[in-house]
Amino acid sequence: MNATIEPGKLRGSVAAPASKSHMHRLLIAAALAEDPKDDFEETLILRPGDGEDVEATVRCLNALNCAVFREEGGLRVISSTLWPLKAELDCGESGSTLRFLMPLCAAGVTDVTLTGRGRLPERPNGPLLSVLRAHGARIGGDFLPLSVRGGLRSGDFALPGNVSSQYFSGLLFVLPLLEGDSTLRCTSPLESMPYVNLTLSVLRQFRIIVHPMEDGWKIPGNQRYSTPVTAEAEGDWSAAAFWLGANALGSQVAVNGLNDASCQGDRAIREKLQQIGGEIDVTDTPDLMPILSAVAAATPGKTTRITGAARLRLKESDRLSAMAETIQALGGDARETPDGLIIRGCSLRGGTVNGKNDHRIVMSAAVAATVCREHVTILGAGAVSKSYPRFWADFQALGGSVHV
Repeated sequence: MNATIEPGKLRGSVAAPASKSHMHRLLIAAALAEDPKDDFEETLILRPGDGEDVEATVRCLNALNCAVFREEGGLRVISSTLWPLKAELDCGESGSTLRFLMPLCAAGVTDVTLTGRGRLPERPNGPLLSVLRAHGARIGGDFLPLSVRGGLRSGDFALPGNVSSQYFSGLLFVLPLLEGDSTLRCTSPLESMPYVNLTLSVLRQFRIIVHPMEDGWKIPGNQRYSTPVTAEAEGDWSAAAFWLGANALGSQVAVNGLNDASCQGDRAIREKLQQIGGEIDVTDTPDLMPILSAVAAATPGKTTRITGAARLRLKESDRLSAMAETIQALGGDARETPDGLIIRGCSLRGGTVNGKNDHRIVMSAAVAATVCREHVTILGAGAVSKSYPRFWADFQALGGSVHV
């Protein structure tokens, strides 16, 4: 699917979709909830999201005998302690799904094969695989497909903090379930800490105890997830960032359903937009890089340097290269650095951009198109389905002129 957008500011109100980061975590915690008197437990997740990444987690949990289905009012999760003897988990293109479930599968008795597509088989998992194997996990392969056959034991876990915070979240889900206490330490400063804080908040909601230490956490073993019965998914600050970015370029969009006290790191979007024209460090908020780059490129007379983004070369696309190409294709000025971009803002012309099969690149290009002098054609515009399936419908409802 391609989309052609005519220039024009957006106006109106839009409801923020459910946070896919929060949804992944709620789904997995709900799937682990256990009633000591029964083999299953039920949790209703209110205001659930969709998108391909969330559906990947739902699909994998269903394959592990957890029943997840939509009903009026929400998404019901019926957990099960009776996993199948053998299962194949298709993680799609979702790194969160893979990295959250891999440690859980390493603690089970099910013979699991983990698969994926797109760039997911190329994305690094070496540090997580190493620490799991060092604690007894039987894992075949270094890249997808991976075979996982249990064996994980408690103990002292140590990981670098500059590769993926998802490694830490995945371990935080499983270590409370193991026999014996564990520690989880960062051997270097932990990047994207807000995502781990979001995991910790969900663990607390399901009555899991984790004790902070100076360089990590101490996790008592032999714990049991206890359902809160209902849990509500927060509005997604990552998705809202595109509309707020459009506002920085002159649109007037009110975004409803956001929690100003959320643990989501991308809540910092308003503060980061104020830094256009200076240096913006996205170490803790890497998903904001594409929209911040688009806004910076369309802000004439200001030069913006984005730093702390080296890990974005390993996402659905090489996002630093993809955003530099997008800005240049629209007549802008962007240059890559090892960990970011240098962007000289100007009046963007318009043109044709390649969405790189990356939802955040596509949505950022759409926002930039609102202030271009000529129309913009985005190749692969359907990539928004990964996290925000109704993006184009919302774009049009806000007065955007888009032809698909």
